[in-house]
Amino acid sequence: MSSIIQLLPDHVANQIAAGEVVQRPASVVKELLENAVDAGANDIKLILKDAGKSLVQVIDNGLGMNVTDARLCFERHATSKIRQAEDLFSLHTKGFRGEALASIAAIAHVEMKTKQDQEELGTHIVIEGSKFVSQDVAVLP
Repeated sequence: MSSIIQLLPDHVANQIAAGEVVQRPASVVKELLENAVDAGANDIKLILKDAGKSLVQVIDNGLGMNVTDARLCFERHATSKIRQAEDLFSLHTKGFRGEALASIAAIAHVEMKTKQDQEELGTHIVIEGSKFVSQDVAVLP
């Protein structure tokens, strides 16, 4: 007798999660703005084209990420806020589940540029349909 239960491939699971998190461009804007606020940004610029259907761009002065975190943040359940179950009861930030960026990347072309203040160079990542297209060193402000 053959098995009927199977694990979904990551890209399919991310698209399902995307339905929960990314229902329309406004959901993407909400998630990205909350990430900027959680990263300590106090200067946030939002650029939209075609009501967010063609472009949603957030530029902020938050903490930025190192090269490892920049890559890891697009994985499902990757979060900076929870290390153990007890942490769920002491959250004081917006997002914490670690699904938003993975969900967005599952249904959109994503380009991220990030750099920490103390670093000379940053990271530029391109993702299309949950697949990493490129990751390069970048000169960023």
